[in-house]
Amino acid sequence: MRWEEHAADLAARATDPDSRWRTPVAGVARHELIPRWWEPDEGGWKLQVGSENQELWFRRAYGSASVVTSVGGFHADHAGPGDRPIGRPTSSATLTALLVKMLRHGRINAGHDVLDIGTGAGGLTAIASRRLGAEHVTSVDVDEYLTDAAKARLDGMGLRPEFLTLDATGSIPGDYDRIVATVAARPVPVSWLQALRRGGRLVTTIADTALILTAWKDADGGASGVIERDWAGFMVTRNGPTYPPVLDGLFKTARESDGDEVKLGRYPAADIRDSWEIWSMLTISVPGIEIDFDDSAGQRTALLVHPDGSWARAEAERFEPPTVHQSGPRRLWDDLERIRTWREVEGGLPLYGSNARISPEDGTIHLSRGRWSATIG
Repeated sequence: MRWEEHAADLAARATDPDSRWRTPVAGVARHELIPRWWEPDEGGWKLQVGSENQELWFRRAYGSASVVTSVGGFHADHAGPGDRPIGRPTSSATLTALLVKMLRHGRINAGHDVLDIGTGAGGLTAIASRRLGAEHVTSVDVDEYLTDAAKARLDGMGLRPEFLTLDATGSIPGDYDRIVATVAARPVPVSWLQALRRGGRLVTTIADTALILTAWKDADGGASGVIERDWAGFMVTRNGPTYPPVLDGLFKTARESDGDEVKLGRYPAADIRDSWEIWSMLTISVPGIEIDFDDSAGQRTALLVHPDGSWARAEAERFEPPTVHQSGPRRLWDDLERIRTWREVEGGLPLYGSNARISPEDGTIHLSRGRWSATIG
């Protein structure tokens, strides 16, 4: 099967039959964007080389999952067979269905100038260039190798959009009708608002949540919109080749120590990152909170930690009420249980569909729905 058949099949899965994005998706040789990538392997990452296994290459490139291309700033393109990096992904080829979702939320039409924030492997840039013409598309990333590689690979497809290497939380040259960010931010960088033309539309996700924020540029330089009744998750904006370390020491304490308070929890221990509504509300209510979960050996253990030194551990078998240990200035498991109870009583949380206002001064996001409100800065 030629790549065109794989791309057409991907387009049929990622778009509706009448979608204006179907033909552009079908016209991108996505395997050329990810000649090498990383796959999880025994606690680390293992290199895969497409030319050595074309069947796997095409399955990953035209599949329904994102493909990790950089770990801790170490690009798969630069790796050898014996390399086994350990750390967090720092770049990926985002699954095409998610790229199309973000583009659809952009309400992009012919003639619009589009800024793609977060070049990655170049997939969104390629799709937008196929539809709009490359002269209407600009892509930026903080990682010079990513912009250089994407530029060369799209050039090989006959596509020549503009690529810029820069920190997108700082100044961005030019102005645009649409900005689509495939990196998450919190708050919205003021430079994004400044680069958006009046009446233009911004599509992004809020960092550490599954919330898609869409907003129209206002006359005062801010933007107004909504949290879409939809969801997505992207890597957070970064200022260098990798991310700062997580709270490893506090996670170790949470795993091994007895809490100042020990009690029986109301709800089962679970990985709430799989319950996007609850996870998003928790990270908005308790900014900075980090989560881990393990269900090996029949024991389910959920961990919550916070930079202020608070931590919680909930342990149980399957659906049994967990034993909860908590320490620190705040009781993180109690915060989580209040949100879970709220959802059970009300039948949902007020996040999705809430109104959003982005401040022009500092990008602070103000959410409101009914009597509920939240500020994300």
